[in-house]
Amino acid sequence: MESLRIAFLPLLRTTFDVPLAETMISEARQGLLEAGFELVGPAQGLTDLAAAQAAAVELSSTPFDLLLIFQASFADSSMTVALTEKTEAPVFLWAVPEPWTGERLRLNSLCGINLAGHALTLRRRKYDYAYAAPEDAATLQQIRTLAAAGRLRRSLKSTRLGVVGEHPTGMDSCHLDEPALARIFGIQIQRIELSEVFQRARSTPAARLAPIRSRLETHLDNLATLDQTPLNGTLSVYSALKEIAAEHKLDGLAVRCWPEFFTEMGCAACGAMSMLSDGFDGATSLPCSCEADINGTVTQLLLQTLADAPAFGTDMVAVDFDKDSMALWHCGLAPFSMADPAVQAHGGIHSNRRVPLVMEFPLKPGPVTIARLSQATGELRLVLAQGEMLSSPKPFSGTSGTLRLSSPVRDFLDVLMREGLEHHVSLVYGNYLKELQVFASLVGLPVLNC
Repeated sequence: MESLRIAFLPLLRTTFDVPLAETMISEARQGLLEAGFELVGPAQGLTDLAAAQAAAVELSSTPFDLLLIFQASFADSSMTVALTEKTEAPVFLWAVPEPWTGERLRLNSLCGINLAGHALTLRRRKYDYAYAAPEDAATLQQIRTLAAAGRLRRSLKSTRLGVVGEHPTGMDSCHLDEPALARIFGIQIQRIELSEVFQRARSTPAARLAPIRSRLETHLDNLATLDQTPLNGTLSVYSALKEIAAEHKLDGLAVRCWPEFFTEMGCAACGAMSMLSDGFDGATSLPCSCEADINGTVTQLLLQTLADAPAFGTDMVAVDFDKDSMALWHCGLAPFSMADPAVQAHGGIHSNRRVPLVMEFPLKPGPVTIARLSQATGELRLVLAQGEMLSSPKPFSGTSGTLRLSSPVRDFLDVLMREGLEHHVSLVYGNYLKELQVFASLVGLPVLNC
């Protein structure tokens, strides 16, 4: 994953202790570089409004994830206003402490960010801040979180998602609100007819399927035992969806997976979506949601971008109150990277339609972040939770696992039902709650923490 890019803009006034301020700037820059950030912007401190305006112009053609104003000494707010007014990147104000000597106030850095914060607040501009030494580890983590949220917001502005068909009748939770996705995130939607996917899949030459099958056999040990006609159907669907995504420059798909893939193609779309979500053949992971659940795909994309790893859209299907756990399940579209390495993955048949290809494996153990872009109130909000996938046998066929949440499962179920939340959630391995909360604040999304 590319390093997070920070526009590092140190401010100082020449009437204060310039050598000490320059030492602070040098130490802050070095700490950020050692922490793995890419820095853009002037190496020297900005000392007046003209210099700040020139820096803002120079940075206007450079994309970055965070605007960090390092207040090396006191300065009035005019430079901060000039640096922030033409960028949408999140803003971080950093002041440094100095010894209480009873003598001259050498930096007065805190007063500088106080003035800057007031000016930004008057202009309805959000920001975060730190009052800490340049080497402070907690501040570096604070910066990393905000920069990750900034990158996520920036990346979504160029995102294109494909919706294949309409969501099935009765699946109101999969409704597409295209204007809201464009307004809040900048996401563009490409609509794709099921008939186009079917036509391309049916015309896929057998020679194209052979290498796909060969790679798939490195994950699954039983392809030869499955009904070969529907198996090839799923492989051809994978090829068709991948081709369509490349042509339209799509970053994810929401697919009406039933009933037509079964009734018209005679195969399951689940296996194809698993392979696309995983990027199993060396391609970029392409998050896929079943039942044309576009908000599920958006949620997976959020998680995938933060984790730099595939995400999975799933159902919550059963609760064990005695063991304080929940079963997560879907027909068989989890990415391979989520398979428990202690258990051999198999190719399977759809539990209801009895045709291949679905993936059969338990989800691997480890900490996970649970999220859902929800429309249950009529307005979009972000639902968040955290938990641990347990090392246990599959609770059900397909791709499934046992989850223990950080809160009691009974409380989670109460929120799920009383808030009327969607039946799909998305998960990714790792803890990204803070980044998601900060991101939600940046784009103005309410958050429901479960």
